[in-house]
Amino acid sequence: MRTPSHALAPETLAALLGGGGGSTAVEELRAGERSWRLLVVRAVLDAAPAGRAGPLPPPGDGWRLLTRAWTADARAAERVLAYPAVGVWAAHTLRRLRGSATDEAPLWVHTGHLHALAASAAVLAGIAFRTDVPVRDGWVVLPLVGALRLPEGGGGHGWGVAEVAGDGAGRVTVAGRDVPGPGWHTPTALRADGCALLLDDLDPYRALRGPAAPEPLGSADDWRELFAGAWRVLRETGAEEADALARGLSVVVPRPRTERFRPHSASSGDAFGAALASVPDDAEQFASTLVHEFQHNKLSALMHLFTLHDDPGSRLHYAPWRDDPRPLGGLLQGVYAFHGVTGFWRRREHPLGRFEFALWRAQTAYALRALAGDGGLTDLGRRLVAELTERLTPWLSEPVDPRVRAAADLAARDHRATWRAYHLRPDPRTADADAGSLERGTSPPALVPGRPTRGLDTRAVLLRRLLADPEGLTGLDDDPGAVVEGARPEDVALVTGRTAEALEAFRDRIVRGDGDPESWTGLALAAHATGDPAGEALLAAPERALALYARLGNQGSDPLELGRRLG
Repeated sequence: MRTPSHALAPETLAALLGGGGGSTAVEELRAGERSWRLLVVRAVLDAAPAGRAGPLPPPGDGWRLLTRAWTADARAAERVLAYPAVGVWAAHTLRRLRGSATDEAPLWVHTGHLHALAASAAVLAGIAFRTDVPVRDGWVVLPLVGALRLPEGGGGHGWGVAEVAGDGAGRVTVAGRDVPGPGWHTPTALRADGCALLLDDLDPYRALRGPAAPEPLGSADDWRELFAGAWRVLRETGAEEADALARGLSVVVPRPRTERFRPHSASSGDAFGAALASVPDDAEQFASTLVHEFQHNKLSALMHLFTLHDDPGSRLHYAPWRDDPRPLGGLLQGVYAFHGVTGFWRRREHPLGRFEFALWRAQTAYALRALAGDGGLTDLGRRLVAELTERLTPWLSEPVDPRVRAAADLAARDHRATWRAYHLRPDPRTADADAGSLERGTSPPALVPGRPTRGLDTRAVLLRRLLADPEGLTGLDDDPGAVVEGARPEDVALVTGRTAEALEAFRDRIVRGDGDPESWTGLALAAHATGDPAGEALLAAPERALALYARLGNQGSDPLELGRRLG
């Protein structure tokens, strides 16, 4: 198992820097990731304590079994090593060995997972073997092969050891039991014409951030149906991009369904080929999620080969798709992912699709402008930002129905202003000067780790429901929060065009002392919609208005008047 040096062809690098890259580019990234994976796994072996690790054999025994399997069937062993969760295991275990990560499992359970990987490779290669592997809370997991739930008393809870053996002729036993058999679970395959993904509900390292117990789904029929539909959407949206995705993604980690229009997904630079996803609302949303996470996978693999920034993460930035401030590397990941998402929705013609396109082209362009002058980028990082900007700029002038464009503009302004209100604080000296003269100060606001009381996308979710079903918000005035978490009646009034009603409700809330950032932003959006100059001033610097309102003791006075004076 060799780890060669890697270089990307100039045309491959150019395509990837521009957010694209077809099947050939993905294969080049996969080759780099193979070497990265081998190096990290080897680093775990080198860092593991010498001798026996707890009740398990020495890690070197696992490496030797893995090497035997590779000699017998290199393709089988490579499948195991390329499995995304293996990267998470190696990275997490290395952090445990170096003291930079903690969890409840003994260290030998993590280092001993190498024996489970070797056993999986041996099973797939069809060689005779016998080894001990860790037991976690009554589960024995052989990555990519399956998992056995031991009966009560046969492994119990907590940590233990089980024997795995194969006779080289097809018989495999786990803890003395033939598998497959009772209590045995195998990963589910999601198949469509030209693409196959594994639905990983078993691997202890599948959750991308740390260990997690197996959670077998039972029936995966919903996932199969959603994936078949998502693949059709991907193919009709862009066949070349779909083929590249099929070569790059190999695993979906299922998570429970979330609120409608609030899907949860994630990926990790340690787990090339994996996308964690909540149960999608529909096939189109699933397709968008796969595009999103595939973009993250590509950029993470590219960043294993090239340095795009040298910022240590101490400086934080506004990310238009997050409620929290993000470091430079996180913002780079975001613009790369949402550039792909924007391109996906650009080719979807229904009102909701056009809303997503209009929203994300504006927000991605906003973030790219912020990145363009950041001194933490390397030359290649600046080239990436320039390439993405060049490809996105023509999209900004593409026509979108005025009603849909107005909804997207409201959602973008809402997120930016509410984020500012939560995370920026004027310099106290500026606030004092403002209180005396209402002149704009020159000191930049300080960034603070604010805690939003609800998702900053709340009004955007209401807009999505409205576009998906024009009658979808009917009857929500009494308790909209029961349908969209965090929503209030005045939010519904705002997004449905009852602007005067919304303005009065937001103003009343502020006057009576309940003026949270969402209320100030809602007031600003409603005022802007009516042409009141207070709207633009409050949207530009809501943190200043909140600070001044509190500093002047203006509870009970008209916040719109303050906005007009600031403007």
